[in-house]
Amino acid sequence: MKSSRIAYQTPQFALLSATQKQDIHLATLEVLRRTGVRVFNAEALELLERAGCTISDGNLVRIPAHLIERAIQTAPPKITVYSRDGAPAMYLESTRVHYGTGSDLPNTIDLHTHQRRPSLKKDIANAAQVCDALPHIDFVMSMALPGDVPIETSDRHSFEAMVTHSTKPIVYTAHDGDGLADIIEMATLVAGDRETLSQKPFLILYAEPSTPLQHSQEALDKLLLIAEHNLPVAYVPGSVTGASTPMTMAGAIVMTNAELLSGLLIAQLKRPGTPCVFGSGTGPMDMRTLVAVYAAPEFMLMTSAMVELGRYYHLPTWGFSGCADAKVFDQQAAIEGAIWSMASALSGANLVHDVGYLESGLTGSLEMLVSMNETIGMTQQFMGGIEINPDTLAVDVIDQVGPGGDFLPTDHTYRHYKTYWYPTLMDKRRHAEWEQDGSQTLGLRANAKTREILKTHHPTPLTPEVQAGLTAIIARAEA
Repeated sequence: MKSSRIAYQTPQFALLSATQKQDIHLATLEVLRRTGVRVFNAEALELLERAGCTISDGNLVRIPAHLIERAIQTAPPKITVYSRDGAPAMYLESTRVHYGTGSDLPNTIDLHTHQRRPSLKKDIANAAQVCDALPHIDFVMSMALPGDVPIETSDRHSFEAMVTHSTKPIVYTAHDGDGLADIIEMATLVAGDRETLSQKPFLILYAEPSTPLQHSQEALDKLLLIAEHNLPVAYVPGSVTGASTPMTMAGAIVMTNAELLSGLLIAQLKRPGTPCVFGSGTGPMDMRTLVAVYAAPEFMLMTSAMVELGRYYHLPTWGFSGCADAKVFDQQAAIEGAIWSMASALSGANLVHDVGYLESGLTGSLEMLVSMNETIGMTQQFMGGIEINPDTLAVDVIDQVGPGGDFLPTDHTYRHYKTYWYPTLMDKRRHAEWEQDGSQTLGLRANAKTREILKTHHPTPLTPEVQAGLTAIIARAEA
């Protein structure tokens, strides 16, 4: 599998000044010192108390600034993530951007009926297979919360479907510590042994604190276990301004940052050097509908600000892309998804998820995913900038052709025309040719391309022994 290590030439979007980032950081330290966080986990409380935190009211932890500063210094500034086959696939560092899907959607737009229906395990397999084939999708998340398997073990089923149908890195969820332990066992079986999995991780846990300012028993069970195994984690808040955070964007960022940094501290206290991804999904609630909207400019601004803070702390960063509040893959979905794709690239986020999301994070669409893959390719071409060197300046070619000449037959044109971006899904032909070919909309072409991928693309299979082992772990959990 070819590694995705894109070095963008176009400058990233600079949202916060150095002084503003410092102001946010100092305000965050004050929140952690004065207000503190609730920690509902005995082991985490013991680690924090032993480190020098003040604990009152049973589980209210107030954290001195020097512990946070030390945790930031201890966490790795980069994470290399591998493919299922052990090849480097993603470099989470600096402003290198990697795109992938999201997880656990209760609904799916059916490819054949075009109707919204409850998600199934087959939808996870289909999404992984499509991601495996798409050149601009770098990692896989489940895209579906399967309703046709026992809910208690659906996290194991989701992981099994992803790892079976794609060789690309996986970002996964687990219900609790027991579920995570089973998934780590499954991943170890795929990798070969525990040391190989730790040295060449092909998976990243996604988990969340409980906004506002709480770390639940289940979340910390997972965070502590992942640190024990020296595996990467994105422990990132999902918060809503005016509901679970202050209404102002600056206040929401400060409170979200307090959750992030206190979680980072717990992970580093458990095992110094635990690889952590920094960021959040902090967005507004539409006060007219009480819907936590995804495709809002404020969501994009706060996500970008958190990415800049992550770089301020020298940590890998989390982002969003290709998602929409539209209910189906229509013009609204295309507009919102495209703007998100450009915003995430301009921010320089490292691990950019939720490509293919509709209905504010409730519905998945493979047509949306396939179309956003094209949009991401277009975005990456734009972010590549303009190459300037003696050959591209073309002074000799201009002199050779001269006034009134023709550049089409020149060797220079032949050598360089393939450096331009050419779509595989968007239609650039004249109207007559498009009409002769059936006058198909982008949605119809995306549907056809998705079906073709599912029919013809065959990811590298797992060995029968590994596949049987995964099935046995799930069966044991269900028993």
